[in-house]
Amino acid sequence: MPFAVSGGTGTPQDVAAEAARRRTFAVISHPDAGKSTLTEALALHAAAIEQAGAVHGKAGRRGVRSDWMDIERSRGISITSSVLRFEFGDALLNLLDTPGHADFSEDTYRVLAAVDGAIMLLDSAKGLEAQTLKLFDVCRHRGIPVITFVNKWDRPGREPLELLDEVEQRIGLRPAPLNWPVGVAGDFRGLIDRAGGSFTRFRRTPGGATRAIAEHVPAEQAAAEEGPAWETANEELALLDEIGAVLDADAFAAGICTPVLFGAALPNFGVAELLEAVCRLAPAPSARADADGTERPVSAPFSGQVFKVQAGMDKAHRDRLAFIRVCSGRFERGMSLTHAPTGRPLATKYAQTIFGRDRSTLDAAYPGDVIGLPNASGLTVGDTLYAKTPVSFPPIPAFAPEYFMVMRVTDNSRAKQFRRGVDQLDSEGVVQVLRSDLRGDQAPVLAAVGPLQFDVVTARMADEFNAPVDLNRLDYSTARITDKESAETLAGRRGVEVLTRTLDGSLIAVFVDKWRLRAIEREHPGLTLTPMLAAGVPD
Repeated sequence: MPFAVSGGTGTPQDVAAEAARRRTFAVISHPDAGKSTLTEALALHAAAIEQAGAVHGKAGRRGVRSDWMDIERSRGISITSSVLRFEFGDALLNLLDTPGHADFSEDTYRVLAAVDGAIMLLDSAKGLEAQTLKLFDVCRHRGIPVITFVNKWDRPGREPLELLDEVEQRIGLRPAPLNWPVGVAGDFRGLIDRAGGSFTRFRRTPGGATRAIAEHVPAEQAAAEEGPAWETANEELALLDEIGAVLDADAFAAGICTPVLFGAALPNFGVAELLEAVCRLAPAPSARADADGTERPVSAPFSGQVFKVQAGMDKAHRDRLAFIRVCSGRFERGMSLTHAPTGRPLATKYAQTIFGRDRSTLDAAYPGDVIGLPNASGLTVGDTLYAKTPVSFPPIPAFAPEYFMVMRVTDNSRAKQFRRGVDQLDSEGVVQVLRSDLRGDQAPVLAAVGPLQFDVVTARMADEFNAPVDLNRLDYSTARITDKESAETLAGRRGVEVLTRTLDGSLIAVFVDKWRLRAIEREHPGLTLTPMLAAGVPD
């Protein structure tokens, strides 16, 4: 369950010590690799919950704690971001759950802007998949160290050496296994700890809903009982020693090397070992560069950045929650903060800590922690908050949309609710909302990275705002940022339209396809047509 953090004096030494025990990380994977199941298993092993539930589990099993939206539970996917906060040993862990579906890459990018490390989850049968590759590119772009967990070893899959080779060849990370499976995928006998040589067997509990029972077996006994599987595992370990596949802490921090662990999240095999590796190896919060490139140390006065705004998490309150990553200093509930973009003060009397959709009062927080501020009007994704010493962190960029729809309310008597819903979803970043004088406020254009984002808009407009809508597709597929002078040149031209992005006032030129864009660029080489960040392809 969520808990309030207390203690500490707020001195630079105290803040640095508290930051050092925190690990703020995310799990990245392709859909169906088991991300939500692993997220639940990590919380289970940290004793943060009593019973795990898999998204695709048997009838009667609960949905995962971090998937709280109805559409997530019904479709068995994660499409929103949440936070799971728990302690494990001496460490305090902030696990930022990310959307697994490719259509929500933009939301995942925002979350990755708020973490210090990541777990890259691989399916033992499929290895590196498309969405995993895109998300790893984001981690590399942001300098986020990655720990790799090979999942589903209790099911048929590929050879472990083959998977390691794929990681090295395709993404250039040097794998350094911390443990090694005995038995091929689908015939999982247990794990050998590479450092100490000990062997651990696992026995699942009914439905995998509670922690697996671990049995530590002496090497001599394991060799006698496991026979050829033990011999094969040790031969593979000898090969790894020979080629120097060992963990280098500096190379890991530099994004050159990745620690690798094996297991199975659904029955909770090897999850405790993964947690221990995260606590031991994942980086603690450190100094962050501001918009001018100056690093703000964790011991500086409080600063934080909004990385997510979400409404509808609690149907009883229908409030709007801003997720703020603490970057420096000690936060105390009730302190007055300054909103960097406007300079206005912001009260924090109702600050909360988040655990899935559950919340509790948060009295204090330190670098790496996530604060939830309910109904903090005017906060949008990327905004900086600070106390005392002013600071502004670089904005979190929006992705280039590839899908465009015009949205209209089906019942004109719900126009007020419609406008409120559009403004709310826009501020959350569910989609980008574009407007023009020609179309008017009653027909905003929604721009998205993936079409599933429109399903979320339709569901939430009907459910949360009681304003059912119709969506009509527009034949645009390419967007560029432009300026007023270029917009005048583009006005009225075939296959192009210029709209204003409501959230920041940017002028966005949309084109039917890239060929039309190139033709216009050839005709008018002086136009301002700035590319936007592509989904999963950092610039």
